[in-house]
Amino acid sequence: MSTEFFIARRYLLAKRKGLFAMITTLIGVAGVALGVAALIVTLAIMDGFQSDIKKKIIDAQAHITIYGRMQPRDLAMVRSALERDGHMAAQSPFVLGQAILTFDNRSTGVVVKGLDPAGEFTVNSLGSYITKGSWAPLSKKADGPPPIVLGEELAKNLGLWVGDDAVLVSPQGSVTGMGVLPRMKKFRVAGLVRTGYYEFDNTMAYCAIGAAGDFFGMGGGANGVGVRLKDINDAGESAAGLRKALGFSYTVKTYADMNQTLFAALKLERFVMTLILALIILVATFNIASNLLMMSVEKLRDIGILRAMGAGPGFIRRVFFWEGNLIALAGITVGVILGVGISVFISVYPVVELPSDIYYITKVPVDLKLRDILSTALVSYLLCMLSAVYPALRASRVSPVDAIRYG
Repeated sequence: MSTEFFIARRYLLAKRKGLFAMITTLIGVAGVALGVAALIVTLAIMDGFQSDIKKKIIDAQAHITIYGRMQPRDLAMVRSALERDGHMAAQSPFVLGQAILTFDNRSTGVVVKGLDPAGEFTVNSLGSYITKGSWAPLSKKADGPPPIVLGEELAKNLGLWVGDDAVLVSPQGSVTGMGVLPRMKKFRVAGLVRTGYYEFDNTMAYCAIGAAGDFFGMGGGANGVGVRLKDINDAGESAAGLRKALGFSYTVKTYADMNQTLFAALKLERFVMTLILALIILVATFNIASNLLMMSVEKLRDIGILRAMGAGPGFIRRVFFWEGNLIALAGITVGVILGVGISVFISVYPVVELPSDIYYITKVPVDLKLRDILSTALVSYLLCMLSAVYPALRASRVSPVDAIRYG
């Protein structure tokens, strides 16, 4: 144990003059602890929400989507480029278009996706999100109207249920002897799907790829291919390679490109919340600084005696740096234990219940990351050490004669 550390520890543990000095020390430790705990809990919850949203998006979309009008020959060329890329785990063509869905004098705009269930469910997790009905009719030839699967929120808004017939109206009209007439087709609701991501559940309608191709006039082709990668972290690299291989005739987008605004908003929100909560730790550092300044006044005679015995300014500075260090470490340790404990408690017990019809989850998601804990502790420690600089410098400049005389 160094002499500086020994003196600093004795100063903190010794009985102080007056209750106020001890209270300021406790406030400094408590301020750091609460700031660190609040920051850890907030980051864990925000990371939990981000992970949950990202999972719902990826489950309903492909890792990479290739857009462009493709006939069977073009699809073979795209498939060949994907195989050469080496990152592909599965792929599935689809037909995507916008239309108007009408039922019982109500109508709304929808995004219609024609898919082959056997291939589509190897690319995403839509198959597991069916809540009513089944995907099976999309794989069979229907005797009546072709089957369609709707997002649950979309069905609620229109009052549709499994077995109901709805009319799909395409904005692209058909040329007839009477002029251009809108293309309309009746579909029968075969199921309802709930991904947990409102934008999909409120706008998406799924049907067989053949039915969608006939409706949008694709002539047996497709206008997109969904791709699932072996490693989602290779999405950016794989997309860049596919853009070069396929040329300007096709648009290649990753899941991050298609949800860029959402991910940017979540990232900005996380940064702002971190900045705001860091102010709590900053306020606590002022308490540490004021506490060290009070201690330098209280221990003025002791400082003078140490200087008279041969202790230099550097020795005094190190004593006060150890003082700030001990307060900071105590506060950070308590804060980390408190923050991790609260986060684990929230993740295990539903202390905060969320309405499932709004958030699609019943408890707050928590994603506790070691990186966030270590970065919070490190930044807090650096702020606390900066707060000890001025009190240490001020104490080291005390004149030994004046300290003994007036201390």
